[in-house]
Amino acid sequence: MSAPIAASTSTPLERDARIVNARDHRVAPGEIAIGVIVGRTSEFFDFFVYAIASVLVFPSLVFPFVDALTGTLYSFGLFALAFIARPIGSLIFMWVDRNHGRGVKLTIALFLLGGSTMSIAFLPGYAQIGMAAVWLLALFRLGQGAALGGAWDGLPSLLALNVPHERRGWYAMIPQLGAPLGLLVACGLFAFFMSTLSTEDFLSWGWRYPFFVAFAINVVALFARLRLVMTQEFGTLLEQHELEAAPIGKVLKVHGRDILIGAFVPLASFAMFHLVTIFPLGWMSLYGTQPLDTFMVVQIIGALVGIVAIIASGLIADRIGRRAQLAVCAVLIAIFSFVGPMLIASGDAGQDAFVIIGFGVLGLSFGQATGSISSRFGRGYRYTGAAFTSDLAWLVGAGFAPLVALSLSSSFGLTFVGYYLLSGAICTLAALAFSRALEQRE
Repeated sequence: MSAPIAASTSTPLERDARIVNARDHRVAPGEIAIGVIVGRTSEFFDFFVYAIASVLVFPSLVFPFVDALTGTLYSFGLFALAFIARPIGSLIFMWVDRNHGRGVKLTIALFLLGGSTMSIAFLPGYAQIGMAAVWLLALFRLGQGAALGGAWDGLPSLLALNVPHERRGWYAMIPQLGAPLGLLVACGLFAFFMSTLSTEDFLSWGWRYPFFVAFAINVVALFARLRLVMTQEFGTLLEQHELEAAPIGKVLKVHGRDILIGAFVPLASFAMFHLVTIFPLGWMSLYGTQPLDTFMVVQIIGALVGIVAIIASGLIADRIGRRAQLAVCAVLIAIFSFVGPMLIASGDAGQDAFVIIGFGVLGLSFGQATGSISSRFGRGYRYTGAAFTSDLAWLVGAGFAPLVALSLSSSFGLTFVGYYLLSGAICTLAALAFSRALEQRE
């Protein structure tokens, strides 16, 4: 006998779609994994296209009235706006989810994400419209952030609830593969245009093409994700309240402490995320001697190393446990916080080593970072709780990391970037210890 199809937060159209899918076949964990990877890759591709342009394009296009360092800092300031808007977007789109269904929510969110990203491709520069260019870029960045909040689909939870208990670490790492894959494609596109176009042509029109590509990728990802949202399994979990979009006030009342602790557990990983992807590109553009298109090839190599490390994290976590995995990686990140600045300061070879080694350490940690977020939330709270915990973790750990790191390195030296990363590792270890203490008392 099949499980019920209807769900309290589904529209009639969604319920009909689930009935049709139920006549086909049960969705396998492998199918869910593919949908999750496609969705996360599209999100991170949008993310990295903007981030790379924050270094290569926006300082000269939008902030030509200041020096290169100040222009890059201003650009990183706008970069952080998405992380501020993300929890606001989650609030808005959770309401859409409860009242109109998850399919409607995802469709609106991904078109807002793709539309905001593609709009940047048409952005005039400061030379054409003055300060309006700054305000438009800020508006589009806020749109990206709000859309990312709404793009939380619950598919990683669907995946986690459909896999064997002894392989939770392996399947927890699958959504994380979207980050290095998105970076790989974004760096590849920018490196291609930078190496084949003159500087004038690249800054005039070449940089705009990756933003157009982002919209196309989002459309493909939308259909891949909707197909899974319209499955029998997803509808059943909605009906059982496993993936219900609960009001945030209710979740905070029951799980406020868990959201706070959960936001600090992945702090080391999320801080390092930007310190090996965006910050070195910004630092190299200002102080490095290596051509930026060549350096982005190094980042592509680093992304490949990150993919291998993320996969390894799943195997390791299933052997030693996710908490131990995150603790060991926090220690590795703490060690890297002392080694990394010395590598950057040692020349081209050291800078390349910083990226490649950094991606290896990052992958081992990042592969299990979000798997720890939803583990303490009960039925009816998992979906909303995991979404807001993730929003808070990205805001505190990653949102301002490029801005802070570049500010510290340019004012006080690279050593202070290491101190900043070390603080994230300490926070992760403290959060893990506090979480264990709470569980023992409970």
